[in-house]
Amino acid sequence: MKGFEKLNFSNATVDQIFTSSFDICVQFGIKLVIALLVLFVGKKIINYLNKIFVTLLKKKEIEPSVESFLRSLVNISLTIVLSLFVISILGVDNSSIIALLASGGVAVGFAISGTLQNFAGGVMILLFKPYRIGDYIEAQNQGGTVKEIQIFNTVLITADNKTVYIPNGGLATGVVTNLSRQENRRLEIIIGVGYGQSFDRVKLVIEKILNNEPKVLKDPEFLVALHKLNSSSVDIVIRAWTKKENYWDVYFNLNKQIYEIFSKENIDIPFPHMTVHMAKKL
Repeated sequence: MKGFEKLNFSNATVDQIFTSSFDICVQFGIKLVIALLVLFVGKKIINYLNKIFVTLLKKKEIEPSVESFLRSLVNISLTIVLSLFVISILGVDNSSIIALLASGGVAVGFAISGTLQNFAGGVMILLFKPYRIGDYIEAQNQGGTVKEIQIFNTVLITADNKTVYIPNGGLATGVVTNLSRQENRRLEIIIGVGYGQSFDRVKLVIEKILNNEPKVLKDPEFLVALHKLNSSSVDIVIRAWTKKENYWDVYFNLNKQIYEIFSKENIDIPFPHMTVHMAKKL
């Protein structure tokens, strides 16, 4: 009898646990469905609000660099608010999350220090404007046209159409070369001619090529000078100015013309070579 009573008691306990667990699972399932629904609808609302915000910015004719930064800032802020709201629906107290983050203050501080640095870097870039959207820059061993300035990163499109994300912190504190800021750019070409060639004659040929190139600016004047007496060639440097948008066209076209005209004028362009003397056997 005692054993039977004990068995009944145990069965009753298992039933209670099962019922309680089932109720908890059902309640959590309902919350999860609601949370997923809110997340889905919330993303749609955020996208809609972002479109409205972009439209307002364009009406205000705000600079594209500032526009992309503010758009990124608003999008991330709304996403954080939505995430906290979804977490609260699941029954997690937001104050508990804040307390958890506060308890690991030092570790969290180190973890987000880089992120805060990138955010501060983005603000500095917008304030001092070392580059703008559309500029071609070189930084962090990368080069490309600035597509966006986000709150943490700057997005570049390289010449071969790759997308590169560079943290703003490094751009704000490092060296950035802006190739689009000045209206004109100077190109430099070094040509090697063979020893025995008349420098004055070669110079006249090069100057004629430069004068016949319409995209080479005459002010500032171009320069043709003897650069270096190399081991197998006499190196001549050409420095000429052109509009920044014509830089590569002029650079490639001058190289092409120099190669073709030097061949017609019988001006030797040497290449490295080695002379080997064979010792006779005694």
